[in-house]
Parts: sequence; structure tokens; C-alpha cells
Amino acid sequence: MSFSELSVWTFVMVIASIGASMLLAAVLIRLLPFLKKSLVPVSVLGGIILLIISTVTYYAAGTYLFNLPVFGGNGEEGISGMQVLELITYHCLGIGFIATGMRSSNKKFTKKRAGEIFDSGVFTVNGYLIQATVGLIISLLAVCVFNVDGMISAAGILLAFGFGQGTGQALNYGHIYEETNGFVGGANFGLTVAALGFLVACIGGVIYINVMRKKGKIRIDSSTRRNTLEDYEEENEIPNVSSMDKFTVQIALVLAVYAISFGIMYGLSALLPSLSETLFGFNFFIGVLLTIPVKALLNKLYAKKIVDKKIVNNFMMDRIAGFAFDVMIVAGVAAIQLPLLAEYWGVLLILAAAGTLVTFVYVNFVSKRLFPAYRNEQFLAWFGMLTGTASTGMILLREIDGSYRTPASENLVYQNLPAMAFGFPLMFLAPYAAVGNMEALITCIIVAVCFVVLNIILFRRSIFRKKFVAAADAEADAGQEPSSETAAKDENNSQV
Repeated sequence: MSFSELSVWTFVMVIASIGASMLLAAVLIRLLPFLKKSLVPVSVLGGIILLIISTVTYYAAGTYLFNLPVFGGNGEEGISGMQVLELITYHCLGIGFIATGMRSSNKKFTKKRAGEIFDSGVFTVNGYLIQATVGLIISLLAVCVFNVDGMISAAGILLAFGFGQGTGQALNYGHIYEETNGFVGGANFGLTVAALGFLVACIGGVIYINVMRKKGKIRIDSSTRRNTLEDYEEENEIPNVSSMDKFTVQIALVLAVYAISFGIMYGLSALLPSLSETLFGFNFFIGVLLTIPVKALLNKLYAKKIVDKKIVNNFMMDRIAGFAFDVMIVAGVAAIQLPLLAEYWGVLLILAAAGTLVTFVYVNFVSKRLFPAYRNEQFLAWFGMLTGTASTGMILLREIDGSYRTPASENLVYQNLPAMAFGFPLMFLAPYAAVGNMEALITCIIVAVCFVVLNIILFRRSIFRKKFVAAADAEADAGQEPSSETAAKDENNSQV
């Protein structure tokens, strides 16, 4: 191998391009007022810039930007730049989730807050389910009625992954559908759904803010919370600079967990070769699960004084996750090959429009019914998350709750555990749906039924009102603090 070969520099040049695009995007947002008002994230705009350049390059030079020789060519002598973009998107999803999962939390919640977080997790899964149901109906019609070439009837479920879970998962399942089920351009289809979701989050969120502001129901919050030392470092942590830099320790922990997750996926795929693609599509989930025993082990070492300094730093873990997700979004959008989607634009636009409508209506309905005290804040946080990512939800939330006075931001962060508990089994339906038209129809029915069942759980206080009233009376007679359900009911009644 010679260091003068262009293939040696493929990864570096791709990463440099991603970084340069984000810097340019940040400058444009700073200089152009309409971009600043649009609240479009820097990472999304950076990806769009690279996508435009790549598409223009394709029509001018006959190949995409990242297939040019400077980015490693078309992969005949090594990995191409386009493949590097997909690899970055895939791995950054796992790394970002692991870094988030490694954060330690000493916060204790009241029964009422625990109930709200549980409801937030159930709601999140319901958001995925309604998107998947609508998406499957559209793709089934596209394939079975309108005979769209190259598409499979399960393609619509990518609406839930692209809108609901973001670029990484949309690529994962799009790639599985393309490699395993013959969905022509499946990876690009998933990435495009995710990109459209980000645009919906930004444009739709801004429209909602402006409409509600004109009605006098919300106001722009320009206040910000002042950071304290506790935001950057807790007591008794390892020093920032010693024989090993503190940030290096955090990265080493994340990569070690990710390497173990690879070993688990590799071992399971050897035992179940037919599920290999599916198992490796769960890289982020297996990584998050591994953070639980890792944190338990560290706590055990702290308790026994074997390790006398705390190793994990929440602030640095947040920075690792933020970097990973920013890079993932840019790479995912830049990897889209628009000419390959010529046959699918009609379906894509219908999916985006239908997904936007049902998400808006459902999020607004739940926010109004379950969180009346901070309805608008919760709506923006959830709408941003269910069309983009949690970061997009936080961006929209900061416009009207810059100092995080309401619990909406906490609901967004802590809903992950109950959401995973309810949502993970349903994710196995995605590969099954791609087997054939009948399987896609059965999956659509199952998902719709699950949506109804989980909504009964979500609105249990309204549906079983008499039961909760009786429980509240019994607790009051016993002199106990009302439970989360009864306390939430009392609060909702007071709002009315």
C-alpha cells in the first residue's frame, strides 16, 4: 500500500467534506435571515448542500461527487466515497446511541412525573405505529394497484423509520430491503424519506410557532439557562488531563461497548445466518442494551472502592453523541442518489404528505388531552422528534421554552426506555413485511391493532375514569399521596 494512492485518503476526504459542508451551512444560516428563521439544523443544511453538489456533478460529469477519483473512485479498487457515506451513517447511529446510553443519571422522579414519562414512551411508539400503518397502506396501493416498478409493498414502513427514527434506521432497513428483498434503490428511498422528514419538522414547526404566536397562545422565549459547573463535571470524577486524556477515556468506553456489540451480532448471525442482515440492523439497540451492564459494573467498582474516581462524564458523552448524530445526518442526506428515485417521486411525496398530516393531527390531539399544562411545548418537542430526531424536537422546543421551564424536554429525553420496551418487538415485523404482498398486509393489520391497544393504555385514565376516581378516593381516605394516574387526572380536570 502506498500513501500516495487516492484510496488511502477516501475516508479523510469524505469526513473533511462533511465538516466543510457544516461550516458553510453555519455561515449561511448566520448570514441569511430566512434560513435562520426556518430553524433548519446545520447538519441537515450541510447534507443538502452536498446533495445538490453531488447531483449537479452527476449530470455534468456522469458520476456522483463522492464517486470521483479524489474520493476513491467507484469502488473498483477499494471502497468508494458513496459507500463511506453509508458506513458513516450506519456506524454513527450505533455510536451516538451508545454514548447517550452511557450517561449516568441520579435524578429521581415523583409518581406523577414517572407516569408522564411512561405515557411519553407509549406515545412515541404510537407515533411510529400510525406512520407505519399509513405508509404500508400507501405502498400496498402503489405496488398492488398502480404497479410501481422496483418497489416492494413493505416500502411504506420506511416512513416510520425515516420520519420517526431518523437517517440511520431509514438507511438500515432500506439497505436490508434492497439487498435481501429486491427493493431497487431501497437505501436511497429510506434516506430520502428521512431527509423529507427533516424538512417537514423545520417548515412545519416554524409554521406552527408563527400561527400560534399570532393567536397569542405562545410567545418566543429568548431566555437561556445559565450553565453551572455541574453541567460539565460531577464531583469525584477523573481529572481532565492526566496520563490519559478524559475525553479519550469516554471515546474508548463507547468504542469498546460498540466492539462488544459487534461480537454479539457476529456470533448470533453465525448461529442464525438467515437473520444476519436483520441482526446487524439492530447495532444501535444491542449497543444501548450493553450500556446497562457496563454502567452496573462501573457502579459496583465504585461501591467497592476498586475504582475511586468516576469515569463517565455526561457532558463529554453528550458531545460524542452530538458529533455522531450531526455527522450521521450530513452523511445520510449526502448519500442520496436522486436520479435513482425517478420512479418513486410520486410515492415519496404522497408518503411525506400523509406522514406529515397524521403525525401533526395525532401529536396535537395527544398533547392537548394528556399534557394541557404545557401543550404547545410538548407538541413542538414531539412533532420535531417524530419527523426528524430528538435533536430537532429540542431545537423547536427552545424557541418557546429556551430555559426548559416545562417538563417537555425531560419527557423527550427519558421516554427512550419505555419506548424501546414497547417498540422493540414490533421492529421484527419490518423484515417479515418485506417477504411478500400478503405479509405486508398482515403486518399492516398487526401494526394497526397494536396502535389501538397502546392507545387504550395511553388514555387509560379517560377510558377507565371510574376506576381511577375510586382509587383517588381510597388514597385520599388513607392519607396517601395520589398516584401518577390520579394526580394527572386531577391536574387535567383543574385545567378544564
